[in-house]
Amino acid sequence: ETTNMSAVLHLGVNPIVWSNDDIPELGGDTSLETCLADASAIGFHGVELGHKFPTEPRALRAVLAPHRLQLIGGWHTGRVLERGVEEELKALGPHLDLLRAAGSKVLVYAECSGTVHSVRGAPLGARPTLGGGERAWASYCDRVSALACVVRERWGLTFTFHHHCGTIVQTAEEVDRLLAGTGDEVRLLLDTGHATLAGADAAALAARHARRVAHVHAKDCRPAVLCRARAADWPFLEGVVNGLFTVRSPHVLFHANATGAR
Repeated sequence: ETTNMSAVLHLGVNPIVWSNDDIPELGGDTSLETCLADASAIGFHGVELGHKFPTEPRALRAVLAPHRLQLIGGWHTGRVLERGVEEELKALGPHLDLLRAAGSKVLVYAECSGTVHSVRGAPLGARPTLGGGERAWASYCDRVSALACVVRERWGLTFTFHHHCGTIVQTAEEVDRLLAGTGDEVRLLLDTGHATLAGADAAALAARHARRVAHVHAKDCRPAVLCRARAADWPFLEGVVNGLFTVRSPHVLFHANATGAR
């Protein structure tokens, strides 16, 4: 997480570094206390939610407080494409209540209708795409915009859209179409690792959409593993367990920090 406050870059971390949400056995024996203690000792200012965190606001604040960590966001497995706005809001409401009560300002939203990213045997080439041309994209963008407006107006949270490999918004072109079809109520969660795996230039994507970036997942791809993953059309999680992702160099964060991304 980055935020431009008096030209200082503040960093948070995702607990998936310690315990994977899609592969529970990966880091399954690492306690939440270890995760939080490490994050604080490293110098992070906050953490995103993970599957080991309490789901009651008071208990969640209680585990963060001793480590002086803020809650900086939380992933939602979105399905507004297949559910529609009203049904999606019903599914999303408890998560938003928790985020707001625990002091988070950001919702991390990924469109997971038909996603293959969490399916161990499904190659990325089998991911869903949004058929129907411009009309389908316009309809989908209208749904996302309507959802984001309610999230902002009712809960006071920033709606950040996480482009994610294995979903209908994976490529740079799909990110471009999403942002072109929505307004400022929809902000971008820029994930440099996912952008790279999808074949995009992450720095160019950051520069092109700097004004809309509100949250950053900063990571890179190991070139040798990336080549193998692309050549064999690996499932997303095959890349994860083979060490595809690593730490990102800081030049992408410059674009985000320059425009006040959180």
